[in-house]
Amino acid sequence: MRALSRPVPLAALVLVGALVAWIITVQRMRGMDAGPGTDLGGLGWYVGIWVTMMAAMMLPSAAPMVLLYARVSGERARRGHAELVPTWIFVAGYLAAWTAYGLVAYGIYRAIVSAGTDYLAWDRSGPYVAGAALAAAGIYQLTPLKDVCLRHCRSPLHFLLHGWHEGRVGAFRMGVEHGAFCVGCCWGLMLALFALGVMSLVWMAVVAAVILVEKLAPQGERLSRVFAVALVALGVWVASAPASVPGLTQPDRPGPAMKSMP
Repeated sequence: MRALSRPVPLAALVLVGALVAWIITVQRMRGMDAGPGTDLGGLGWYVGIWVTMMAAMMLPSAAPMVLLYARVSGERARRGHAELVPTWIFVAGYLAAWTAYGLVAYGIYRAIVSAGTDYLAWDRSGPYVAGAALAAAGIYQLTPLKDVCLRHCRSPLHFLLHGWHEGRVGAFRMGVEHGAFCVGCCWGLMLALFALGVMSLVWMAVVAAVILVEKLAPQGERLSRVFAVALVALGVWVASAPASVPGLTQPDRPGPAMKSMP
């Protein structure tokens, strides 16, 4: 347990965990991309793949925070101020926050399906709805809330110094709170992923790369503005000429694997 509080072994463990999650995601989602409006399947299947996706996409960018938490927790335990809490509890809280986001998204999806989705057909208003979602994600990039949440994710030391909670419950709570900031930072980008095809490995990799750059690159906050413009432009492109967008699967031609989705 003490070894995993050291930076190098813990960083390696987090990155290996993300790599394993990517491998599982690729294996389970290959051929399931049906573009915007992809069928999310049953709740149990969806939750399993969603948590795996979040581990793959978010753990690399969350690694600095995980390492910082482990370092502070280890130092407090070494000085006898508190017991040493396993870092995985903090990570579990972080993923719980993203799971909650996924469940909300699933609930909205089911509500739309229950209400009828004929008007969302790709030969009717589907491209416009997908384009509007992308544009909304781009506009959110420019809001004060996005700035606050991104600043927290890039510099979480203030959170650790002023929001520390002791014990295992406290570690889980801190993970949830940090995850909530992360959701606040990235929910728009995840909305963009739903608009482009949540089962698309290509767009999943693109969104994950954007998140990583925003949070870890030296100019990440400035690049967030560039991504905002790109998202709005992509939204206009999808709405006006979706068939010409590289990597965008047309919903009327789903992959064969979708037929066997739970």
